Amino acid sequence: MTDSPPPASPLVDLPPEAFRALGREAVDVMTAFFEGIDSAAPFPARSPESVHALFDAPVPEVGEDAHAILADWNTKILPNSSVLGHPKWFGFVNGSGSQIGAIADALASTLNPNLGGWKAAPAATEIERRTVSWLSELIGYGKESSGLFLSGGTMANMAALRTALCDAATWDVTADGLQGSGSSRHLTVYMADHETHVSLPAAVDFLGLGRNSIRKVPSLPDFTMDVAALDRMLEEDTAAGMTPFCIVGHGGSINVGAIDNFAAIADVAARRNIWFHVDGACGALGAMLPELVHRYDGMARADSVSFDAHKWLGVPYEAACLLVRDPLALPKAFATTATYLQSSLPSEYTGLNYFDYGPQLSRGWRALKVWMSLRFYGAEGYRAIFRQTIACAKHLHREVARSDDFEVVQPEPELYIYAFRYAPVALRGDDAALDTLNQRIADELLRRKVAFVMTTRIRGRVTQRLSICSHRTTLRDIDETLAAMREVGEELSRES
Repeated sequence: MTDSPPPASPLVDLPPEAFRALGREAVDVMTAFFEGIDSAAPFPARSPESVHALFDAPVPEVGEDAHAILADWNTKILPNSSVLGHPKWFGFVNGSGSQIGAIADALASTLNPNLGGWKAAPAATEIERRTVSWLSELIGYGKESSGLFLSGGTMANMAALRTALCDAATWDVTADGLQGSGSSRHLTVYMADHETHVSLPAAVDFLGLGRNSIRKVPSLPDFTMDVAALDRMLEEDTAAGMTPFCIVGHGGSINVGAIDNFAAIADVAARRNIWFHVDGACGALGAMLPELVHRYDGMARADSVSFDAHKWLGVPYEAACLLVRDPLALPKAFATTATYLQSSLPSEYTGLNYFDYGPQLSRGWRALKVWMSLRFYGAEGYRAIFRQTIACAKHLHREVARSDDFEVVQPEPELYIYAFRYAPVALRGDDAALDTLNQRIADELLRRKVAFVMTTRIRGRVTQRLSICSHRTTLRDIDETLAAMREVGEELSRES
């Protein structure tokens, strides 16, 4: 008796004309989104419960019509989504996205390469290699460096710290981990106290180093690292039995956009033989601007630099980049061996395998959208975008400085991030009341769908913080947002 054949499976692929029609409909949806992005609400202001209910459906046992699925974009998805590309989206540090990037992501998904091994993605691997080289050259880091794309700043910083650890260890970290012979001394990493980004504690968590491995160096009044204090801490910690292995400088800190003194940090790191990493997630790309390049003196001496292309470059998520000055450093930290990944015998089809350069074995094609965007806008196009966002931040600072009801809390911004405070004269000196009022203003702007603004703390006090990262943001958007803050602040002050 023979088994009966299984029932026929549905076609995996649509017929060409059906797929073309669906694609045209999807492009129409995308076009309408970009066309109306300025007038959309930056935040839907809907409760988690209401959004949850819309998508609380059972597992689909039977396939649905593709056009009906796509229709959910306008009825369910878009009305309940934050619009990060909106010109008044000022929260976190989110890039604006781009049309060319959206097309690149669709093309990348079409080919669906695995950027782990060269054989699985020959052209894609070479595009990533070339794009990394372009970015390194654009920020003056040098053509001899190596690097790769990762998901975001957390993974880029984790990979950088792992590389620094493997470089500094006197034992085989890959074989023996943190417990190897000679590893008894407490491993420590150093960064400025005020502007520590959350990705760095997350990175030491991943590596099993413990949060106490982070040594916070005092900051100067301009929020940059006090390098003299760093040198003293390193001397004291070494004498106390610690093993300093990495110093992290900020290339555009998360709250005020501070740029550390890289040349001074590089001097300390070189003298003490400690890995120097620049966390430039927010602002390393500022080195592309001739008028700012002097602020990045010494960054080319860093052992590694990380930044996010999905921030200031405006490519769609996700696309962080890690650059390392020594091309051999990444394989030392991440090289893997498995007979099924490489030819058992020598082969002419052997190229760069990115699974030896980072923490992922399977990798998506993040580089394509960066490669296409750099070609589409060009370096000069991006410089114009950067200057526009910086001009918006400087304009905001001038308006705050000359007002009677806002308060300056940081120096004039060099990049696109700016923090300030609503502080009417009647409440000056009452920090607790001002903290509450500033938080309520930000919350109310979200509720009214005026702008997406988040608060932070500067020197312990609640402030407004605008990340003006979108290439769509204009001076008018800044003026309208500041006016709305003033209006809401006055209303809330009267109510209390």
